[in-house]
Amino acid sequence: MTYSLLGRCARTGQFGAAVTTSSIAVGSRVPHVAPGVGGVLTQHRTDPRLGPRGLELLRSGCSAEETLAALVASTPHHKWRQLAVLDARGRTAHFHGAAVKPALNAVHVPDCVALGNILANDRVPAAMAAAFTASADQPLAERLVRAMEAGEAAGGEGKPVISAALVVMEKEIFPLVDLRVDLAPDAMTALRALWDAYAPSMREFVTRALDPDAAPGVI
Repeated sequence: MTYSLLGRCARTGQFGAAVTTSSIAVGSRVPHVAPGVGGVLTQHRTDPRLGPRGLELLRSGCSAEETLAALVASTPHHKWRQLAVLDARGRTAHFHGAAVKPALNAVHVPDCVALGNILANDRVPAAMAAAFTASADQPLAERLVRAMEAGEAAGGEGKPVISAALVVMEKEIFPLVDLRVDLAPDAMTALRALWDAYAPSMREFVTRALDPDAAPGVI
């Protein structure tokens, strides 16, 4: 009951992920992203251990396909897993375990993979990928949110979504963007509101960390 995507911005080198579902705390389980490395999505009957494991494989020089193959081989319960990987070069890979419930699908476009399970229809990932591609002039976080909104407009999942997350990594070890919604009656509307509120201050928080003397304000 989850749909999500990984994306890379070729201009800035940012990597990011966005996800929503009808269960609580999706942001703590599904998206895993590292600066200069790429990202991993682990969902359906989620094993969050596969995210950090996949990032370590990517750091070691494995491609998206090699990382995915190693992740599938490493888990005895792979029939329950739905996985996606994006590597530093923008290559993507995905896996649907035999027990992952339909409607399910995955769509790959340059620098992006979108996928989902227990969807209202199998066209949802295609709508997400198309929106990501169509907004190439926008910041990566905005592209990811637009993609999620397109997935919702295409049908989303069968039950109302109550949690959502957006994460973008740039150069630092801390996220450029890390926003989460939980137990919201309309999680995607709430995520859009969070991102719109956060976007104007995004760079200020980086300045506070790297050059606090130059940061505006008194906090």
